[in-house]
Amino acid sequence: QVQLVESGGGLVQAGGSLRLSCAASGGTLSRYAMGWFRQAPGKERELVASMDWSGSSTYYAASLQGRFTILRDNAKNTVYLQMNSLKPEDTAGYSCAARLGRYAPRRGYEYDYWGQGTQVTVSS
Repeated sequence: QVQLVESGGGLVQAGGSLRLSCAASGGTLSRYAMGWFRQAPGKERELVASMDWSGSSTYYAASLQGRFTILRDNAKNTVYLQMNSLKPEDTAGYSCAARLGRYAPRRGYEYDYWGQGTQVTVSS
């Protein structure tokens, strides 16, 4: 049973940066595709970024316009989401998810494990 724990969220001014971490235990992340999702109040959960198990293939939501980067450090069993040039519309709860296997799906229900989430609030 893989357990995922996110950290790094908080309150930041517009234009600032945050790096979210997703630390895994109970499994080796190199066997898992990873995704970062977010959900704002009153909105549907959306996939922000994902990465296959090798790190060679990534996906980003078009709305991000290149501001976010997903990274993984398999030696540390940790996945990161580097968020730059943050905007108030990035305010949401962010969660990481893991799926056993190579490919990272777009739909949340296809992931096997989820973290508890971390809140990101961007003030204007």
